[in-house]
Amino acid sequence: MFHPLRVLLAAFILLTVTPANAGMDKDAKGTGLYGDEWRPDAVHEYWDPEAYHKSETDLVEGRFTGEECIECHEGITPGIVKDWRQSRHSSPTSGEPVTCNACHGDDHQKLRFPSPADCGSCHENQHTEFQEEKRYGFPGHTLAMERAVDAKHFVDKPKAEVTACLQCHSVASKCDSCHTRHRFNAAEARRPEACLTCHSGPPHPDDETYFASAHGQKYLAEGADWDWSKPLTKGNYPAPTCAYCHMTGGKHQVADKAIWKFGIREVNPKTAENEVKRKRWIAVCTDCHEEGESREWLEEPDDERKRAWTQLYKAEDELKSLRSDDHIYPAAGERPPYPTDWLDSVLPFERIGFYEGQASAFYNVSEIERDYFEMWYFNNLAAYKGMAHGAEKITSEAHVRLNQDLEKIRRKAAELRELSRKEIESGSNVDPKPLWLHGPYSDINREQN
Repeated sequence: MFHPLRVLLAAFILLTVTPANAGMDKDAKGTGLYGDEWRPDAVHEYWDPEAYHKSETDLVEGRFTGEECIECHEGITPGIVKDWRQSRHSSPTSGEPVTCNACHGDDHQKLRFPSPADCGSCHENQHTEFQEEKRYGFPGHTLAMERAVDAKHFVDKPKAEVTACLQCHSVASKCDSCHTRHRFNAAEARRPEACLTCHSGPPHPDDETYFASAHGQKYLAEGADWDWSKPLTKGNYPAPTCAYCHMTGGKHQVADKAIWKFGIREVNPKTAENEVKRKRWIAVCTDCHEEGESREWLEEPDDERKRAWTQLYKAEDELKSLRSDDHIYPAAGERPPYPTDWLDSVLPFERIGFYEGQASAFYNVSEIERDYFEMWYFNNLAAYKGMAHGAEKITSEAHVRLNQDLEKIRRKAAELRELSRKEIESGSNVDPKPLWLHGPYSDINREQN
C-alpha cells in the first residue's frame, strides 16, 4: 500500500542529510597501464561502476524488498519508477517482476550500480556475446574503456580535456550506454539514435554518412512509423539501421564483420579472416539485395581504401624526409615528452604515420604533424565512412579534402626547408627549447596533472 507520509519522510531525509562515505573512494587510483599516474574524478563512478563505485553509506539503514523500494521512490524519484513500470522488468512475459533489489541489492547501506556482469546474471547469452567480442581486438565496444585509459595522452593531458572521452568509451563497462535506465527497452537500442549519440563527429561521422545514404533517407522519412519492438531479422524493417547491420539478429557484437578496422588501419581485405567477415556482410545485405550486387558493393570500400592510403603514404613520406633532415619544428627533443614515456625523454623521436605511433600523438606535436593527423583521422575516416554507408558524395568530397591536405603538407614542407636554409645561411644559433618547453599551459600541466 502507498503511504504518503512515509514517502515524504524519506524524501526529507534524502534531501537534508549528507551521506557518509557515499560515492567513490576519494583515494581511488586510476585504471589501465598508467593507473598510478592519474586519479579519477567523481563521475568515473558512473562510467566504470565495477572499478569505482563505493556504496557504503549511513543515509538509510536496513534491508528492503522491491515493493518497499518502489513505494519510497514513487515520491523521491518518480521518473525512475515510471520508466521501470514501462519496462519488461516490471511486466515480464513469465515469472515475477524484476524489482530494484535484484539489480541494486537489498541492503541500503551497500547498494550498487549494476555492471555488465550483473545484467549477465539474467541476460547470460547477451553478456557472453558481448565479452567474446574481445577476440576481434580494437576497435570494438568491449575494449573501448581499455582503449581510452591505456593511451598515454589520457594520462598526460589535463583531465578536463580527456575525462569526457569516457562518456562514450564507458560502453565497455555499463549496459545503459545503449539501453537507457530504467526502461532498458530493446526498441530504444534498435533505433539509430542509440548509436549516434557516440558515433558522430569528425573521427567517426557515422551519423552524417548514414543519414546521407539511401538507407538513412528512408529511415528519416518513415522511421517514426516503424514497429521497433520487432526483432532485427529479415522482413521486419523496411530499411536497415546501425543495429540491424552491425548486430545481426540482435547479436551483441559489432566487431565480427569489421573488415577494414574502422578505416583507421591499412589492412588486406582478402585475408582468410576478412573473407569470412565478407561472407557475413553479404549474408546481411542479401536480406534485401541480390548476392552479386552485394558482393560488388563490398568491393567498393576496398578500392576506396587503396586510394586513401596512397595519399596518406605520400604525406608520410614528406614528414619522414623532413625528419631525416632535421626540419621539423619543434622537434621531439624540443617539446615536453609524455610523462609516461621514459624512452621519449631519453631518445626523442618524431613518430610519423600509424605504425610509428603518430596517429595517437595528436597534440604536443609540430604544426605539420598535426596537419597529417587531421588528414588521417578526420578526412580519411570521412572518406571511408561515406563509402561504407553508401554515401558516395561524402566520400568524393572527403577525397577532395585529402588531396588538399597533401598539397598543404607539401607546401609547408617546402617552407620549412626554406626556413632551415635561411637559418643556416644567417648562422643563427637560437635555442628553441625554452620557447616550447615552458609556458603557462605546459607548466600548469606539468605541476597539476
